[in-house]
Amino acid sequence: MLRATGFVIFRVLDENIQYLLLRASYGDRHWTPPKGHVDPGESDFITALRETKEEAGLDESDLEIFENVTKTLEYKVKNKNKNTIYWLAKLRDPQKPIILSEEHTELRWLKLTEAQELAGHKDFNELLNEFHTHATKCMK
Repeated sequence: MLRATGFVIFRVLDENIQYLLLRASYGDRHWTPPKGHVDPGESDFITALRETKEEAGLDESDLEIFENVTKTLEYKVKNKNKNTIYWLAKLRDPQKPIILSEEHTELRWLKLTEAQELAGHKDFNELLNEFHTHATKCMK
C-alpha cells in the first residue's frame, strides 16, 4: 500500500481562515496541501515535516501543529491503494512567503468553500470541513 503524509495549513488573515493548496506540476495537475510519500524508516510525522519544507519552504517553527487533529484518507492511485495522513497546522506568520518546489506550479490561499471547489474530492472536502471546525476555534 502506498503511504503519504502532510499538513493542511491554514492562516488567519483579515479575520478570514485561508487554506494553502499547491498545484502539482505532473499528472492531472491536481491541487493538494503539501504532502508526500513516507521514506523507508521515516515516521509519518517526520515525513509531513520534510515534505512541507521541500514543497512549501516551511519549517516546523513556522507552524503551530495540532497533532490531535488528524485524519487518514484512503483512495486509489493507478489501481493501487493509498493512505494519506493529514494533520492540521496554522501558519504562525500569515505573511510568511511560500517557496514552491519544482513539484508544483502555483499556490493559492483559499477560504473553505473555494479550497473545496478547487480540490474537488469528496473525502478531502469532508476532511476540510472537520479541520475547519478546529481552525475556527483558533480565531477566538
